[in-house]
Amino acid sequence: MAAESALRGRGGEKRVGSDAICSLVICNDSSLQRHQIIFNPDFFVEKLRHEKPEAFTELVVSNITRLIDLPGAELAQLMGQEDPQLPGTSSGFFRSLMSLKRKEKGVVFGAPLTEEGIAQISQLIEYLHKNLRVEGLFRVPGNSTRQQNLKEALNSGTEIDLDSGEFHSNDVATLLKMFLGELPEPLLTHKHFHAHLKISDLMLLDDKGNKTNIPDKQRQIEALQLLFLILPAPNRSLLKLLLDLLYQTAKKQDRNKMSAHNLALMFSPHILWPRNVTASDLQENIPKLNNGMAFMIKHSQKLFKAPSYIRECARLHYLDSRTHASKDDLDLPVPRNFKDFQLLKFKKRGLVDPSAQQEDTQQHTEEALKELFHHVHNMPDSAKKKKLIQQFQKHPEALTPQAGVPTPRTQKRARTRSFSGLIKRKVLGSQGSLDKKGKDAVLESAGMKEQKHGSKENVSMDSRKYTRFHGSSTKESSI
Repeated sequence: MAAESALRGRGGEKRVGSDAICSLVICNDSSLQRHQIIFNPDFFVEKLRHEKPEAFTELVVSNITRLIDLPGAELAQLMGQEDPQLPGTSSGFFRSLMSLKRKEKGVVFGAPLTEEGIAQISQLIEYLHKNLRVEGLFRVPGNSTRQQNLKEALNSGTEIDLDSGEFHSNDVATLLKMFLGELPEPLLTHKHFHAHLKISDLMLLDDKGNKTNIPDKQRQIEALQLLFLILPAPNRSLLKLLLDLLYQTAKKQDRNKMSAHNLALMFSPHILWPRNVTASDLQENIPKLNNGMAFMIKHSQKLFKAPSYIRECARLHYLDSRTHASKDDLDLPVPRNFKDFQLLKFKKRGLVDPSAQQEDTQQHTEEALKELFHHVHNMPDSAKKKKLIQQFQKHPEALTPQAGVPTPRTQKRARTRSFSGLIKRKVLGSQGSLDKKGKDAVLESAGMKEQKHGSKENVSMDSRKYTRFHGSSTKESSI
């Protein structure tokens, strides 16, 4: 328990290593302990890819071209705008034979990749996970008769008990390679072929900006993450299952003698090589493809996470933000009827529309400002009043009525450029006459106070004269 708590960071995120963070965040709130909430950081990415595939592809490809240099033709092929131009255009007997063999399509083998086909093949992958210590796995061929029986069973869709002992691990491993080799196109698709060649050429730069012979692993991982995001959904699902199997197999290489490089030699022709080509067609590209396959096996646990800036861009898109920028400032369009859809959604749920609530708040604010100015306007002339008026002049937009909000009718009067006249016309409206009466009343009250003060002074002066007069008369009488 102490070790587990030490591995946990803030917010309940489980840290696997020094810089690796678990991709699933579990809410441990006491009120939700019975129903733990698992949050997928790529939720908005998957949502955007499903709902707006064209905008999502444009976003991802623009970031791919930031990492690798794709000429116009290769970029158009990656976007699906042109048919892929692949090596080995010449015809030959061997290539024609391979083409004829692939025309024999079955329900699973030789058919385009579907979720149903993946469900059948996943039985093979699950079985192989239990037998990773078999020496020469994926290299030693199995029995052809048992393989044919297993292939027919998978094509028919019948349930297969691989743990019964009828089939050997080498039979299952060879059949998995056979399935990948009989797909109409490689698992990583023809459109991505040139991009994978460019990714294998990503090298670190020296201080002078020249290429070195050291692979730039971080850029390669980032480019593969982006490239996997625009794979067809069935291809991406099967690729994840397959790379995870090969990664676990390579971890047991001390027992099965199959390193990541050895596995790459076995699977690169089925996953990366274009269909109907031979080794002579690829020539110097074969080492690049093999090294690229080995790199994918070694780093498979990092390749199926979207880069952080793609996550942020997708999240902002669904938070009704109108400017969503990736590293190259690509804007994503906001749907035109998004506001109407939100209003309908709130009405169905019986909730208050946030935009309507914001308008009510704005209206209350404007009324409060009007009352405040009315109070300041009725204050007697003083330095404090002038200071408050100056504050209003610094923010005149606060008192300007918004469009669509009815304003009171104003009385016709001579135009004035003074601030008080402008506020009276726009804010006070028909209450101008009342304000004038209130001001007169204030002035009259002020006059009455002055009269009372003057009468008090007169009385005090008369009393002083009276005392002086009578005081002098008493002195004369005493004399």
